[in-house]
Amino acid sequence: MLDILFVTDFVCPYCLVAKVALEEALKETGIEAEIRVQALELTQEPKERVDTFHDEERKKRYQVLVAPANSLGLDMKLPPAVCPRPYTRLAFEGLFFAREQGLEAPYADLVYRAYFEKELDIGEITVLCGIAEQVGLDVTAFRQALEAGTYTAQVKAETDNSRNELKVAGIPTIYLNGEKISVEEYTKDEMIRILQEGQISSAKGMCCGLDGCG
Repeated sequence: MLDILFVTDFVCPYCLVAKVALEEALKETGIEAEIRVQALELTQEPKERVDTFHDEERKKRYQVLVAPANSLGLDMKLPPAVCPRPYTRLAFEGLFFAREQGLEAPYADLVYRAYFEKELDIGEITVLCGIAEQVGLDVTAFRQALEAGTYTAQVKAETDNSRNELKVAGIPTIYLNGEKISVEEYTKDEMIRILQEGQISSAKGMCCGLDGCG
């Protein structure tokens, strides 16, 4: 089974497109894989949150994602009208809760889509509880865990690992069996080539840098 480490933040549009393209490529090729999502919060509290919606330069850069997103059936708002961009610590704490229940994948998918398709503030507990209910999690226990900070230390440790141990410079950063790949086109066909032919491209497309999306 292929081991895939996917370093991401829920507010990175490149991450959503890359993850869906990768999942579709795995379905088409029939390759068995485990995708492990690892947190890297782009904006950690108490750092000031950024306004992506009114950033015209950022909007222009996001346009490279329009065609691949449409081809994957994603109705993405690039960027969403959520000002400022949410902190994602709570969303990742919810991911840890979902992981313990074996529901990490559907939870992560809905968090991305809540932000980029429905333009919901995924930094709000009420929004996250709605996602938890959709996934089939115990909403009362989920809310209690987030309010109590049950997984806060784990999320911070994972983000620290991404930044300081893996030295991730931009997301998404994807490792296949420990080998880092570069994504340029963000398409299913590109992911199929990588999976089938082992193409580890030296080219790198747009991504979210740690100081913003570029």
